[in-house]
Amino acid sequence: MLSSPAQRSSSATATASVAEYLTFRLGQEEYGIDILRVQEIRSYEQPTRMAHAPEFIKGVIDLRGVIVPIVDLRVKLGCPAEYTDFTVVIILNVGSTVLGAVVDAVADVVALPAEAIKPAPQFQGQLDATFVRGIATTGERMLIVVDIESLLSGSEMGLVQRVAAAA
Repeated sequence: MLSSPAQRSSSATATASVAEYLTFRLGQEEYGIDILRVQEIRSYEQPTRMAHAPEFIKGVIDLRGVIVPIVDLRVKLGCPAEYTDFTVVIILNVGSTVLGAVVDAVADVVALPAEAIKPAPQFQGQLDATFVRGIATTGERMLIVVDIESLLSGSEMGLVQRVAAAA
């Protein structure tokens, strides 16, 4: 049975409003990042430390001839950073920069319709939640959906790029 153009159009619109997110853990919290930003997932290896880099920039690695800065998201967000067998580096494409993000563990990929991502609550005071795109619930799980470009401010991205260029 053939579908009408209107049915095909509404089906395409419904599909277009669903995005996939790679989920990962930082401490006890679960986060999600747009899967289209993810290049690969690697086991954690000690990066080469760069002098005078902030604490959250762990250093750089050579990824098939490309120098990639490694950012520990746990340190960046004030979470305890313990390196275990589950600690991984998510290699991300952020703007024109490739960087690695250290996380406690990667869980899975979830598909979320746009309407499932609710706005993050706004808090007065010291909490900076500008990098949170929203909060989604999937089954029993609460997922903090992150905008990686907002997480690393413009000056921090410039610093990450300089660290990569200096290596």
